[in-house]
Amino acid sequence: MNYTEELKKNQDAFLIFLSEKYHMYSNSNIFLRDVQYAIKSYFRKDNIELNYSVYEKTAIEFLAYLTAIGKLEQIDKNVWKVNFSPRNSVNEDNSAVETVSKEEKE
Repeated sequence: MNYTEELKKNQDAFLIFLSEKYHMYSNSNIFLRDVQYAIKSYFRKDNIELNYSVYEKTAIEFLAYLTAIGKLEQIDKNVWKVNFSPRNSVNEDNSAVETVSKEEKE
C-alpha cells in the first residue's frame, strides 16, 4: 500500500484528524514529529501498524505535497505554517463530518 497516496486520497479526513489530535488551526505551526505520530495513529485505527521509517517517509512526502498545493508553508526543516482552517470533525471510520460554528448558525 502506498500510504502517501492513501493520505492524499483521504486528505480532508486526515487533516481533520490531525487538527483534532494536535489542535491545528489556521496560521498555527505544525511539526514534523506531530505529523509522523498522527500518521501512525491514523493508520492504527484501521489496524495497520507502520514502523518508524515508513511513517517518517510518508510524513515527509505528504508534507511536501501539502506545501506544493499551498496548504502549508515550510518555515524550517521540521516546522510548517498552516494556511487553511480545518472546520470539520471525524467519525470513527475516519470519514469527515461537517460542523458549523455558533456564529455561522446565527
